Amino acid sequence: MREGDVALAVLPQLDGEKKNRPILVLREFPRHRDFLVCGISSRLQRRIPGFDEMILPADADFRSSGATGGS
Repeated sequence: MREGDVALAVLPQLDGEKKNRPILVLREFPRHRDFLVCGISSRLQRRIPGFDEMILPADADFRSSGATGGS
């Protein structure tokens, strides 16, 4: 994996289950091959204002983000 890649990772859910979820690789730490990642979600009702970043179709970089704009 490289920085900027979108991948699937097993992540814990609120109910304690673990599911494959999409992530964005933000940074690789080469010494230990650890990765800093962020989750990707379309569930806007769980958005935390001032914390979560939304990518909207009207954004200048929307097309290059690879997002589809579907719900």
